[in-house]
Amino acid sequence: MAHIKWSDGGTGHLTAGGKSLEYACYGASPDQAPTFVLLHEGLGCVALWRDFPQALADATGFGVFVYSRAGYGQSDSADLPRPLDYMTREATDVLPEVLDGFGFQKGVLLGHSDGATIAAIYAGSVADYRVRGVVVMAPHFFTEPMGLAEIAKAKVAYETTDLEQRLAKYHRDPENAFRGWNDAWLHPDFAAWNVGSVIDHIRIPVLALQGAEDQYGTIAQITELEQRLYSPFEAEILADCKHAPYLDQPEKTLAVVSEFATRLQRIENEDVKIA
Repeated sequence: MAHIKWSDGGTGHLTAGGKSLEYACYGASPDQAPTFVLLHEGLGCVALWRDFPQALADATGFGVFVYSRAGYGQSDSADLPRPLDYMTREATDVLPEVLDGFGFQKGVLLGHSDGATIAAIYAGSVADYRVRGVVVMAPHFFTEPMGLAEIAKAKVAYETTDLEQRLAKYHRDPENAFRGWNDAWLHPDFAAWNVGSVIDHIRIPVLALQGAEDQYGTIAQITELEQRLYSPFEAEILADCKHAPYLDQPEKTLAVVSEFATRLQRIENEDVKIA
């Protein structure tokens, strides 16, 4: 498979899952350093990571690869309605093509919200030695009534306010972006959605970050990780923080993630001595 041409600050499109997906690269290329792969939230995209990818590349020396899933940003529209297992399909069917498409060699999956779930599903479902660690911000492993209530509020806002116009600043097809996310989460059958079993199969270090005031999920999501993981686990509960740690607590988030990356690198570089 031909890889994209990596350049610091470079942008473009690659094909994965039969769709053209926008991407951006920051920092060192995959043949020079490990890579963070950023997976956005349910209404996110490349642009909505704001300055976090560049800051992460600068702080760690890792490369950072960011892309918009189908339906988001300047990527192709998604086929609607989304299946209720769309996060699993993204992890097992699309993400492998994305990683191969930019020449991923080793690094860390870092996801936020839906993207965190996709990262965890990949780590627990796909045997990929290149992935050396996972960072999950505000992950979802099962639905919670308070989170579904907030998503229902978002639907009202979309239909009665200028939310569609605000989304149009970042998404080429805001209707596709919003409905693909909102309709799936509010489907009556989605209340029973649960992917906690993927945690049982993760065998690499995991860092979890959760805002203490997250409006879409509670600490129960982090507890699920802690109770089911067999691999090294760290958690950071951030005060004065809602659903997006990298926006609400950018300095703390960057510091915690950078320290995690440093520890992974130290482990990677240690000589294994056999007595």
